[in-house]
Amino acid sequence: MATKILVKEALIAGTTSKLVLDAPHIARSARPGHFVMLRVNERGERIPLTIADTDPKAGTITIVYLVLGKSTAELEELSAGDEILDVCGPAGHQTHIEKKGTVICVGGGTGIAAMHHIAKGHVQVGNRVLGIIGARSHDLLLFEKELKALVDSLYVTTDDGSYGRKGLVTDVLAELLATEKDVFEVVGVGPVAMMAAVSECTRPLGIKTTVSLNPIMVDGIGMCGACRVTVDGKTRFACVDGPEFDGHKVDFAELKRRLAAYREQEARSMQIFRSARA
Repeated sequence: MATKILVKEALIAGTTSKLVLDAPHIARSARPGHFVMLRVNERGERIPLTIADTDPKAGTITIVYLVLGKSTAELEELSAGDEILDVCGPAGHQTHIEKKGTVICVGGGTGIAAMHHIAKGHVQVGNRVLGIIGARSHDLLLFEKELKALVDSLYVTTDDGSYGRKGLVTDVLAELLATEKDVFEVVGVGPVAMMAAVSECTRPLGIKTTVSLNPIMVDGIGMCGACRVTVDGKTRFACVDGPEFDGHKVDFAELKRRLAAYREQEARSMQIFRSARA
């Protein structure tokens, strides 16, 4: 069904924008970890976007997207008051959250948006939440203000040292794991390389590590098989079996290869789109 854009914050971090959508049917049932399948117009492709936040009382959901390909470029052309043709959800399994003590939530890039919703869920059940977020540079950081107001402690890193601590999120994670003795879970959401590094950081300690995967997805209901990933040597579909999995069992190398499978076609599609708009 058509969904109205209530608020648009364009390019809040680099080429990343945020939308608040009027979607009461989704807002009522969406939980941390869920995502939506979105189609901008009748000729558009279906794309998955993580739900960064919800307000059930207002009937709204917040989504964040990186303007990277043709579909997100078309989405970026819309403004507050415009409608998106299809927004379906919530999809996927919600995050398993229970009150157990201290959890560390790690986010990188646009994955910080999904991490925000998960961290919020842990705070709401009474867990102590330590947050770590990172980006290549200060201008690419997301949800810092929201997370500072939410979690018990927030640590910020940038690759270039333009803000916070210079270095990687795993540098901070390793230090926290060395001093925090009651961490029952680490959650990692972000680029594949970051999630793989987080998982390797926790593996020697045997700490439960949950990652949210972002494979290519077509229908979002488990029929097409495009979002297949290998977990513990078995094929799983991120749309219906995930998107969250045990980070210690994910084949991250395979996921990275599959994400790059259509890069040439995606670049060509974007080139045609830009030429049509010129």
